[in-house]
Amino acid sequence: MLWVCKLSTPYKYIGEGMQMKLIKLLVAVVALLGLQGVFAQEQVTYNEHVAQIINENCVVCHQEGGIGPMQLTNFEQVRPWAPLIQLRVANREMPPYAYDHGIGIQDLVGDWRMEQQDIDTIVAWVNAGSPQGDLDVIPAVAQVKTPDQWNFEAELGLPDLIVPSSTFDVPANGNDLWIKELIDARVTAQVTGRCIKAVQVKPRGDAAAVVHHANSIIFVEDEYGELRRDGMITEYAMGKWGEKVPEDVCRTLPPGAQVQWSIHNFPGGVGATAQGEMIKDNVVEIGLWFHDEEFAEQEGVYKQDLANYRIDNQGDLVIPPHGHQMTQGFHTFDHPIRIDSFQPHGHLRMNAASLEVFYPETGRTVPISQISKWSATWHHNHIYEPDVAPLLPAGAVLVLKQWYDNTANNPNNPDPDQWVVGGARTADEMTHAWIAITHLDDEGYEKLLAERESKQERSLAGND
Repeated sequence: MLWVCKLSTPYKYIGEGMQMKLIKLLVAVVALLGLQGVFAQEQVTYNEHVAQIINENCVVCHQEGGIGPMQLTNFEQVRPWAPLIQLRVANREMPPYAYDHGIGIQDLVGDWRMEQQDIDTIVAWVNAGSPQGDLDVIPAVAQVKTPDQWNFEAELGLPDLIVPSSTFDVPANGNDLWIKELIDARVTAQVTGRCIKAVQVKPRGDAAAVVHHANSIIFVEDEYGELRRDGMITEYAMGKWGEKVPEDVCRTLPPGAQVQWSIHNFPGGVGATAQGEMIKDNVVEIGLWFHDEEFAEQEGVYKQDLANYRIDNQGDLVIPPHGHQMTQGFHTFDHPIRIDSFQPHGHLRMNAASLEVFYPETGRTVPISQISKWSATWHHNHIYEPDVAPLLPAGAVLVLKQWYDNTANNPNNPDPDQWVVGGARTADEMTHAWIAITHLDDEGYEKLLAERESKQERSLAGND
């Protein structure tokens, strides 16, 4: 590795004191490079260096019964795939968390992106011939959840409530299937008024590759005894891990709530995990973790909701054969808000998305999130860390953009010769994003803003 420092100020114009500082700095850099050279002489091996990286980043999917197409739990399993692993991690295709570096907010809850140091280690290992290393060094067994466990189980225990759908069969091929059913009100009565701590939707077994989405929609009776829609518990799409609700908000079920499952299945499945065979007795479950009953009564707890923000009129979306398309949408609020999470949604031709905020008073547009290698097989819910979640004054404008690639260069594209239009089928396209928003009043906005500014000042002063 060669480091080059380029000084913007000519050396002769730098004072003697600064010259001495620069000399000391250069000496330190040279010494550091010398140490790096020493470490570089140590051979990178699986047992000593690579096994831990694979265990922490790959085994959660690549294990027996997992959604990964191969197992990667030991050297014998990893070695044949080493060149492919190198390619995928170097291109940041694996782990499958598409979120651009260096654009917008980078501090995310549950960020799957691999550290550059770990990527470099894998690249060096494969370049060295993928050696196993000292046989007396036995790598630790990966401490990851099994495929039948809930994603938040290690942290939160088992869900407080599990609501399954009824069973249904998904054929090996054919047209898209939609299932809608209303869950008995007696199931949800026990949790009415409890604030949700976390939520996960989990297709059982092989169903993960065929469940396109599974939304849990809330219905309540109006004054005439008719059921009307009243928001959502959560949205699930293929690959989504789950949602952790911020500690200072409450997302709850209203009194008398009933839950409607809206499940979209794609026979045969999508992606490398597709089974291509009938899946019998398919079940989708929703797991809910709740706060104590007293949580909602605390001061400073705000209302949060998860909603579908449309980007464009879906009926106007048309993508020509071997062509591209882009959609753009705008949303604003008459009150202050905080953006807690961002999850773009599309189908097989969508390949990129972004979220920006436009401030009318200044004319500035600020990037929040950019996903340049989006894939329909991994719908990630990007949850912002509490200290950086965007705080927006009333009138600020959300700017949502999505891009579509209907060419042979898109690896998810089943047929670039087809015209593609907006619609509900997997072969159609959609143009919207799911965004979790905490709704604030002026007092709450100013309080959160002051708390954040105070914490930043303490951090700069070295007191935090």
